[in-house]
Amino acid sequence: MTTAQHDAYPAPGSATPGPPETLPRPGRAARLWRGRAEDPAWARPALIALLGLTGALYLYDLSASGYANSFYSAAVQAGGESWKAFFFGSSDAANSITVDKPPAALWPMALSVRLFGLGSWQILVPEALMGVAAVAVVHAAVRRRFSAAAGLIAGAVLALTPVAALMFRFNNPDALLALLTTVAVYCVLRALEAARTGWLVWAGVAVGFAFLTKTLQAFLVLPPLALVYAVCAPASVRRRIGQLALAGLALIGSAGWWVAIVELWPASSRPYIGGSQNNSFLELTFGYNGFGRISGNETGSVGGGGRGGGWGETGIGRMFGDSVGGQISWLLPAALVLLVAGLVVTRRSGRADTARAAFLVWGGALLTTLVVFSFMAGIFHEYYTVALAPYIAAVIGMGTTVLWEERTHPAARAALAGAAAMTAVWAHVLLGRTADFVPWLRPVVLVCGLVAAAGLLFAGRIGRRLALGAAGLGLAASLAGPVAYTLSTLAGGHQGSIVTAGPESSRGGPGGGGPGARGDGGPAADGPGGMPPGAADGQGRAPGQGQGQGQAPGQGRMRGVPPGAGQGPAQGEGPAGAGRAGGLLDGPDVGSAVAARLTENASDHTWVAAAVGSQNAAAYQLATEEPVMAIGGFNGSDPSPTLARFRQYVAAGAIHWFIDGGAGGGPRGAGPGGGSGAEVQEWVRANFTQVTVGGTTLYDLTSPQ
Repeated sequence: MTTAQHDAYPAPGSATPGPPETLPRPGRAARLWRGRAEDPAWARPALIALLGLTGALYLYDLSASGYANSFYSAAVQAGGESWKAFFFGSSDAANSITVDKPPAALWPMALSVRLFGLGSWQILVPEALMGVAAVAVVHAAVRRRFSAAAGLIAGAVLALTPVAALMFRFNNPDALLALLTTVAVYCVLRALEAARTGWLVWAGVAVGFAFLTKTLQAFLVLPPLALVYAVCAPASVRRRIGQLALAGLALIGSAGWWVAIVELWPASSRPYIGGSQNNSFLELTFGYNGFGRISGNETGSVGGGGRGGGWGETGIGRMFGDSVGGQISWLLPAALVLLVAGLVVTRRSGRADTARAAFLVWGGALLTTLVVFSFMAGIFHEYYTVALAPYIAAVIGMGTTVLWEERTHPAARAALAGAAAMTAVWAHVLLGRTADFVPWLRPVVLVCGLVAAAGLLFAGRIGRRLALGAAGLGLAASLAGPVAYTLSTLAGGHQGSIVTAGPESSRGGPGGGGPGARGDGGPAADGPGGMPPGAADGQGRAPGQGQGQGQAPGQGRMRGVPPGAGQGPAQGEGPAGAGRAGGLLDGPDVGSAVAARLTENASDHTWVAAAVGSQNAAAYQLATEEPVMAIGGFNGSDPSPTLARFRQYVAAGAIHWFIDGGAGGGPRGAGPGGGSGAEVQEWVRANFTQVTVGGTTLYDLTSPQ
């Protein structure tokens, strides 16, 4: 875009030409339907259709996932029962230990459960609504500076990204994180229009709450946001620095209030901070959830203690590898090309040009997150890449429309055609990795994409209608692969700690899981259940090979889950129909006979039961809707409670039952506590009589041997 062409576009919020008194004022309903006066008539109806379709897709058969990740669902159930558990993000309503993240992502779900009761829909509907909101924010951010078509393309790309369709229907923190970081970008772009302090402060608030969602990952957007504003805002240097300082204070305040309360609260009267080894949220933030993710030295994790490197090959190729490529990378090569092209087109614009700033902000967020994800040596899961989806979508929307406006220039046509051809070829490669999944689509995408690229290459000579046809064909070919993977994702439920989008043949097994079953060198290729080598439970068992903690035939399912919900292939049966046993990454199926036994005299005890590992405990808590203590936290390796403290609880009658098996105590020696889960389990086995109920081994802690 030349400077003259660029300056011809109306500034955001500019007045419509003509005397105001000659323009009729439409009613509120009409304005809602019509949108901006300068927009084409189809723009607002198309946006409403996009948001409606996104909501319908994300809400479709939502209960198929049951409680999804029971680790977080148990904390949601606890927060729906106890305001203290709500505030801290406790795993149980009796507040023994928290989840290994701050609690902001749990709050919307817990409020929903508190209002409407416990169930799959009550937990997951807030996540789906976050997805619709994220699409709306991306559309608004792109549409505000570019065209209505750019906003619609960006919103559609985000809605149809496979990993977005997965995570906006799941209860991990990543859904809220993606929404909040997108809101932060939007606020910065609004602030850049006229150096507006208020919008920049709101951006700081959004990043602060993103920190309370997933700690330091929220800060990946800070470098590009702060740098672009410092350079491009239309204000003096002194004012820009002052505004950034105010935004920083807003960030600290919106995140720090909760951190300060937790750190100052007496440890004896609050839950243990799950994931830490010294009961400190700051340790959790900068260690296990912070720099440990970069270096791989994550004390207390399944691959901790400096044993990083078990989470797949690092490097720039990670985002295009077998396990990650189908989640996020369909349009990533095109986005990188369009980012460069957009910056070239706007290179002669003024310092404060908002179009160039938009490319810098969205592109900077994309590149920063991409580099960190590619090279982090610690825990990395495929679904983390949902953080990239809004950035890719925005760059695609902006880049395609800017190059379309510049199609009279050969370089712009070449860049647009190259992006279309590259996308078609890469989709052909990705679809080839799941050759048994809609095999006819692979050649169709390749041929249509290359034909569209050829048409776009000559778009300046073949007439507007043919050029539009080529552009439409290119867009359809580019989205065909992601749409197919997204529809496959929506067709089934997803449970457990590690989930992936796309057809089952791309997940390493039904219902999602690690990539290792495909032999891609991912963690499960060498270790069980999507974990690094040696990360099986403390007894050498892979998750799902426990001691028959399952569901005998005819014993029903967990309370609060509709019949059949989450009972797809992911919840298959073990030997003799005993049901799927639990492990480190997913909880067991819990029969009604076991749930009934655990809830006997529940009011006489603080916890109806205790179990090693959070996933194991969560399954029983969701089945009984009573507090179940998660010994050792997620991995069974947190020193909470110590054996001495557990014995005090038992002596006081605070815990009724101990459930054997599960995570098996976690990796021994992972922290100062030496793996409290294993110690507790050994002590219970030696001092109490076991009882078998429905294939599940229990110990009555009120009746010692």
